[in-house]
Amino acid sequence: MQISVRKFVVSVDEIFHEGGPVAETPLKRAAILAVIENPYAGAYVEDIMPMMEALKPIGLDMAARLIAALGGDPANVEGYGKGAIVGTAGELEHAALWHNPGGYSMRELLGDARAIVPSAKKVGAPGTRLDVPITHINASYVRSHFDAVEVGIGDAPRANEIVLALAMTTGPRIHARVGGLKASEIKGEDGLR
Repeated sequence: MQISVRKFVVSVDEIFHEGGPVAETPLKRAAILAVIENPYAGAYVEDIMPMMEALKPIGLDMAARLIAALGGDPANVEGYGKGAIVGTAGELEHAALWHNPGGYSMRELLGDARAIVPSAKKVGAPGTRLDVPITHINASYVRSHFDAVEVGIGDAPRANEIVLALAMTTGPRIHARVGGLKASEIKGEDGLR
């Protein structure tokens, strides 16, 4: 199966403060979106698994582009998440095909990332927005890294398309101060603590 990509969109936020003191090092939050044709749009298809395999190269390409947008060093990435928006001729299960290719591509390129990659998905028309959840790459319980990156494209997804999303951050929220497990305290217990 060949996946047809209409376009990629990359965005990077550089956050210096949220009303408090200016950070010495700004937080960067980045997202990459790929608009692809949905080969299953318009009809119910029982076996959709071939598409999951076909998405793997796109996932790796997107993860590499996202790391490059954040400066090129995977060691600078501390948070990640993924998501998908399916056009209205598709179904929510088509977005679920992105779980493995999207998550494993980031984990592979980031090296030692242990935590599950959080995800969000929905069906929507062009311009639909999605909040991609973010957690620490090695421990899902690190509160300082709980975040979200809002994504969307004005002309996508068309009814027969899917918008695939990956998001990464370079650190905690800019003024994180609500306690909980610190990144420096991660023990690596099943990627959760």
